[in-house]
Amino acid sequence: MATISQWQLRAAFAARLSRMYGQEVPAYSTLVDVSREVNEDVLGEQGADAERLGSIGRVTAERHGAIRVGTPGELRQVARVFGALGMRPVGFYDLREAAASAVPVVSTAFRPVDGEELARNPFRVFTSLLTPADPRFFDAELRARLEAFLAARELFPPELLTLADRAEADRGLPEGDAERFLQLAVGAFELSSEPVDRAWYGTLERISAVAADIGGVRSTHINHLTPRVLDIDELYRRMTERGIEMIDTIQGPPAWKGPDVLLRQTSFRALAEPRAMRLADGSVESGALRVRFGEVEARGIALTRQGRALYDRLLGRVDERAARSPAESRGDIARAVWEQHMPGSEEELAARGLAYFTYRLVDDRTRDGSGPPATLGELVRQGWVQAEPIVYEDFLPRSAAGIFQSNLGGEGIRDNDREGTAYDAAWLSGAIGREVLDPFALYAEQRNASLAQVSERLGLAPLTAHTP
Repeated sequence: MATISQWQLRAAFAARLSRMYGQEVPAYSTLVDVSREVNEDVLGEQGADAERLGSIGRVTAERHGAIRVGTPGELRQVARVFGALGMRPVGFYDLREAAASAVPVVSTAFRPVDGEELARNPFRVFTSLLTPADPRFFDAELRARLEAFLAARELFPPELLTLADRAEADRGLPEGDAERFLQLAVGAFELSSEPVDRAWYGTLERISAVAADIGGVRSTHINHLTPRVLDIDELYRRMTERGIEMIDTIQGPPAWKGPDVLLRQTSFRALAEPRAMRLADGSVESGALRVRFGEVEARGIALTRQGRALYDRLLGRVDERAARSPAESRGDIARAVWEQHMPGSEEELAARGLAYFTYRLVDDRTRDGSGPPATLGELVRQGWVQAEPIVYEDFLPRSAAGIFQSNLGGEGIRDNDREGTAYDAAWLSGAIGREVLDPFALYAEQRNASLAQVSERLGLAPLTAHTP
């Protein structure tokens, strides 16, 4: 019997999840269709340039999902399921500090980390963990009630976890077991038909709509699935034309004439979905909850730590100018700030050490008999070596919180007079039982491996990228 490899399991899981979510949230299918149309149009207009940050096959198949869980134990189980798919936790995101509204979660993203695995299928899942121990959101009594409720539920059946552990250990599963794993895994993220306790959900919703979505139900579900688009501004326009209500802004860097960096995201607004609601007397009535939405993203070049620091400084400048000039479009302000301070070409980003690139020898370069220069900058300038941008595979806390915030019914409650509970990547690693990897280190590894290959082929001392 044939073995289904981890990347094949990952691709099949992403595709099945997408079909399931499209049935649950029909507007998502519209989003996927419009994304595909935009991508085909951009490819037709730009040709090979449209595939500079990934082949059209990869971009079309690409999805990221988002889920939310309540306890470290649930997070460890999630890690086992995604470990079966060759996905590891990358990055630490504290959304509690990234939004004006109450978003009491810390997050990581499970994704492939190897370049070949990313090219085969780059499925990633942004996974948020509720923080009941943070007294700014939950007093002692509510925390105790919430933790007791979470401890009593089971999100993932034992059979699924057993199959997941086998798939991770053996790097795949036999066909029959693979099919069973996929059925159970997709089923674990379907929206449950079990009635929601209206009073308990309402108690948490007053604190935070996100807290209610996590701790107010006895199951988990996909909150959104996100296709990737090559022109997010055009996607936004076309979705609006079709009568789909979009959130007010596109999160992340502005649209401008320079290179795309990091990540731009937007979504259609969360839709009211029918849910059965259990009342205090035990009776059940029909109701509706507004928690799931359709997100779409455009990915740019991964920035180095120095590049990311510049990005954060520019965001601060945009905030300051927007506060001084509330009548001026924030998009126009951001564009002006970017054009003044952000390098306008890939070449300058690379020369200033602000973005990650891989480097490859240009085999067909006409040689003049002279030896290669000894520095990376000169090798690129003289045409010996070509720099190719590394796509940003991760997320931005402020953008993620902004998407969450744009789709919430209210601001919720956060007591800023109390001191928050500290969480960091080391704490999250302990909670998951697996190391939360540093995305900057992963990009640097890709870059450095390519530089080592170029150095070896040219017989040069080890090359290094410019760092300020």
